[in-house]
Amino acid sequence: MCIVQHEAVATVHMAWRSKIWHHLLEDYNYHLTSSRSYSSKVDWDKLRPMILERIKSRAKNYPVRGMVPVAYEVIRARARLIEGLSMLLKAIPVKACKFCPEVFIGERGHMIQTCHGYKRRAKNQLHEWINGSLNDILVPVDAFHLKHMFQDVIKHEQRFDFDRIPAVVELCCQAGAHINDENLDSIIWTPDTSKHEVFNAVPLSQDEMRFVAKETLGAWERLRSGVQKLLLVYPAKVCKYCSEVHVGPSGHRARLCGVFKHEGWRGIHFWKRAKVDDFVPPKIVWRRRPQDPPVLLDKGRDFYGHAPAVVELCLQAGAIVPTKYFCMMKMQGLAPPPQVKTLETFDLVTEHGPGFGSPD
Repeated sequence: MCIVQHEAVATVHMAWRSKIWHHLLEDYNYHLTSSRSYSSKVDWDKLRPMILERIKSRAKNYPVRGMVPVAYEVIRARARLIEGLSMLLKAIPVKACKFCPEVFIGERGHMIQTCHGYKRRAKNQLHEWINGSLNDILVPVDAFHLKHMFQDVIKHEQRFDFDRIPAVVELCCQAGAHINDENLDSIIWTPDTSKHEVFNAVPLSQDEMRFVAKETLGAWERLRSGVQKLLLVYPAKVCKYCSEVHVGPSGHRARLCGVFKHEGWRGIHFWKRAKVDDFVPPKIVWRRRPQDPPVLLDKGRDFYGHAPAVVELCLQAGAIVPTKYFCMMKMQGLAPPPQVKTLETFDLVTEHGPGFGSPD
């Protein structure tokens, strides 16, 4: 009786095993026959015109009507921002390093050793401070001015056939803003501070400076918010290894990137999707809080706060900073431990001037 039961169980197992293998073979044959085959049978000569026509038809949907007011708002915010910064720079001193992009808002620069020297040949050196300008606060970012977004890719030998304009202005142009509109100021092209000498002929009072700082900070927020909205609709690219920006679905082919050693200083760009910081760099700077020493020292770098240069400049002019910057600024953070050489360093900086601490 036991032998008969064992034989029955073995028969059932064999039946199930054969059934499972049968289903596996059927699935394998189905995927093998139904899978796509990218062989040479595809006629690319007939398919290529269809692809090009599909790409050209996308241009019919641009510019998006709903984004045209946003583009004009960005243009006006940028013009107001440049105007306000030009007025504030007449009253608040700004220092820039002679050998690196470091910027400090104040009468004297800090002594934090973060300078890499000319062409980044040094490391952890003191900065040599000079008077800063508008371009040190609002970093200029240029891009090729295209006739339309979906035109042919710019080749290397065509790089001089296209004008270079601010990337934000180019983004607004592709979004439907007419830069030659009579209602827009000519300041949208280049941040020329000489255009604002009329506004700065008379020194501003404290209340006037506070009002200008408030308007400038509001223009900064509207500019970044508007660029963020435009980038959700319009494609833009930025090089992964340099600051080159291109507005369009694909980047250009101008060999201007010099990061790759095997390509020298005329390498090709490696494009990726652009963000707001690529169009409007925030330019993060060190800031001195009330609990910090008169001159920021290198030993206290872990305690000091940071802020975008525009925000710090407006804050010192009397504007109220949004709470989203408080974490970066370390408003209620701890002060660095007291240094014995703090007063001595302050006296040396006062005696030798703002350039004290420059590399030998």
